Amino acid sequence: MGDSLSSRERMLAALECREPDHVPCCFSAFEILRGRSADQREFVERQLGMGLDAAVVVSTPSPRTDPRVRVRQWREDAGAGQYPVLHKEYDTPGGVLHTAVRETEDWPWGSHIPLFDDFAISRATKHLVAADDSLDALRYLLGPPDDEDLARLKDECAAAKELAAEHGLLTVAYYGMVGDVACWLAGIEPLIILTADSPHFVHRLVGIIEAWNNSVMDAVLEQGVDLFVRRAWYESADVWAPAAYRGFILPGLRRDVERAHRAGAKFGYLMSCSSLPLVDMIIGAGVDVLLGVDPAQDRTMDLAELKRKAAGRLCLWGGVCGYLTVECGTPDDVRAQARDAISILGPGGGFILAPVTNVREDNERVWENLHAMIDAWHGARGGTR
Repeated sequence: MGDSLSSRERMLAALECREPDHVPCCFSAFEILRGRSADQREFVERQLGMGLDAAVVVSTPSPRTDPRVRVRQWREDAGAGQYPVLHKEYDTPGGVLHTAVRETEDWPWGSHIPLFDDFAISRATKHLVAADDSLDALRYLLGPPDDEDLARLKDECAAAKELAAEHGLLTVAYYGMVGDVACWLAGIEPLIILTADSPHFVHRLVGIIEAWNNSVMDAVLEQGVDLFVRRAWYESADVWAPAAYRGFILPGLRRDVERAHRAGAKFGYLMSCSSLPLVDMIIGAGVDVLLGVDPAQDRTMDLAELKRKAAGRLCLWGGVCGYLTVECGTPDDVRAQARDAISILGPGGGFILAPVTNVREDNERVWENLHAMIDAWHGARGGTR
């Protein structure tokens, strides 16, 4: 079958739950190829050379710390047989916030503790934000983009749109963040306990994060992108029970979707595990596409049930497990998973094939498996590379 649509037209058709000329195949992340590419142009053009529906990516600005904040860091020796403890203190006009983490052998940041970090969650002896901390202080760490950020974003978006127009590709902005930030700052278990013990505190915390996220969204959406994606790895049912999700996460998600739609952009939601228990609420919020549909690592996943719920209302993006299948499996495993995903999720439109959520291991087996997935995709659409 020949290509009757541009890649952007094909992707937009899928995002709108219309049936395109064939199922698109677009990697939402492709670390090993990015690492082999000198810049975004080469990265995109190498994907196109593989026959993929590449997207041109724009990165969202990081939070700005108020210049009045004083930061102090130190290292504490915990004694024989114990990991040293790294400390970081932010002295702000709204109060002092302090965090401490164990410096384990695999701690990747040297003597530094990033504000947002997965590693810090499990190694923290004191999370940055707790119920007895001043949330007023947090506002000084989550500042909106400044003039330098906005100028850089404008230039990046202009270059991205020029490259996308040249090749007929979708533009995508990564990432909006709310629940993930709350977990980074407060810790997962302490945060969920606080939803029961101190819901007003959690609402205030989420509200402060949302205010920063809104400033980032506004800056990006003003530049004009086709799709804005909110990362939600820590917004899944593995973290939030449906009732807690409905109370703390869903209202802001609705507002984010409305914000994107007012700007003429689609809204994507990246959740790679335990999305099925929440999918009715996700659909009700108006989300256009759920990224991260994983048939292997997500033990709650039922592709047929997800398709039944999503059909005509929510595009699904994924279908092949990036780690267990692409990085650890065989070509036959990859082909079978790709064919199953296309046969179950593809009919009627509203599906984009991709490994979930990234491909990081750069070795011969992984590349063999990636080519097997792409060959299975070409075979399912009735063509060859």
